[in-house]
Amino acid sequence: MTLHVPFDNSYGRLPDRFYSRLAPTPVSEPGLIQVNDALAAELGLDPQALRSPEGVAALAGNAVPDGADPLAQVYAGHQFGGWNPQLGDGRAILLGEVIDTNGVRRDLQLKGAGPTPYSRMGDGRAWLGPVLREYIVSEAMHALGIPTTRALAAVTTGDPVIRNGALPGAVLTRVASSHVRVGTFQYFAARGDLEALQALTDYVIERHYPEAGDALGLLNAVTARQARLVAQWLGVGFIHGVMNTDNSSVAGETIDYGPCAFMDAYHPGKVFSSIDQYGRYAYAKQPEIAVWNMAQLATAILPLIDPDQNTAIEKATEAVNRFPDIYQDAWIATFGAKLGLADATAEDVPLIEALLTLMTEQGADFTRTFRGLSEDSARAEFSDPSGFDDWATRWAARRPSDWQDRARAANPAVIARNHRVEQAISAAVAGDYAPFLTLNEALATPFRLSPDHAHLAEAPGPEEEVRQTFCGT
Repeated sequence: MTLHVPFDNSYGRLPDRFYSRLAPTPVSEPGLIQVNDALAAELGLDPQALRSPEGVAALAGNAVPDGADPLAQVYAGHQFGGWNPQLGDGRAILLGEVIDTNGVRRDLQLKGAGPTPYSRMGDGRAWLGPVLREYIVSEAMHALGIPTTRALAAVTTGDPVIRNGALPGAVLTRVASSHVRVGTFQYFAARGDLEALQALTDYVIERHYPEAGDALGLLNAVTARQARLVAQWLGVGFIHGVMNTDNSSVAGETIDYGPCAFMDAYHPGKVFSSIDQYGRYAYAKQPEIAVWNMAQLATAILPLIDPDQNTAIEKATEAVNRFPDIYQDAWIATFGAKLGLADATAEDVPLIEALLTLMTEQGADFTRTFRGLSEDSARAEFSDPSGFDDWATRWAARRPSDWQDRARAANPAVIARNHRVEQAISAAVAGDYAPFLTLNEALATPFRLSPDHAHLAEAPGPEEEVRQTFCGT
């Protein structure tokens, strides 16, 4: 008996050169960590069936559900600006797609499911830490209202994974609107495969942007979504950490939570990723990098935009150049809401930037400062509050009567702070999943903090602060 999932697999109907078909590699002893009941129900799946022995076997890759069409997707990408002509799912298997209860097509993918033709000498596995990190942070982003891939389940494998020593293995079941990336387009463009490039463009338009109509419309639509997404990242102090083109979803979702982090003390140049040695993906550089990624998408689909290359370049450049204005409008709306403003405009930018400058100069905590605006506690985040007092006088003159409710609705009380994520991972490695479960519970309602979870809103002490994060591979 195997788990029943109502699959309807469209990606597998694309030409064979888009993927390699293979089943997950079984593990020795699957064990359930967590099933996301709410997401399961949204997908039309039975949470209890996922918890059954048959369900856990499927979540670990030991059994392939009826109707699945397991495959590893191929793509290319720029990694820290360096071109790699072939990447692909090196440790992930797309089981298939389901139509959720809202009529939206969603991918179900196993991360850590074993080697694929794209593993590049890797073992295709994931250890427990990155699986729990992605589960925690992706679900936290969803609760914050930010487009993201989701976590349906996490399981242990019973097998060690060798990284810096032996670590417990795990598999994450990831849900996405799709797993098509900018790098997917780059893969076929680099090979001059216009037939595949057109098929991919048609597929993404039909699946994600039916209003786009053609390649230029697609570029405009993806660019707009990316601009708004990055503005939302900045609004919660999120740093992706590895914004390579192969980690840039054309569906406009946050994808691939490797060395990601939420800031504690605010600084626009903040970097956490251990592999980002030159700050390419620093907090404030993320809009610039998103523009760069959109330029790579434009370059890949130029032949589909217009048969005349010069005309295609002109049209594509115009599309990508719309990014800054869309982003700026979204950034103003995001940060205006954080100040409780109902109708923020460009005239409010100096007010917003003045607060951010004060926070930078005094190392004020990003989340606690903004949340504190609606709770009369923001002043305490500044070592010398006189500058804040002056700013607050200007702010008071601008805000509407219902500013407090607006600010409270825009500023989370709790985020997936790095030290809390690391504490949850360390406890889980030792066999205690209680901190992981408690953190997920608190992050599910980030704007309404239970007294039982009040400690999770605290900034880290000097001995708790996490200064560096690492890629899960």
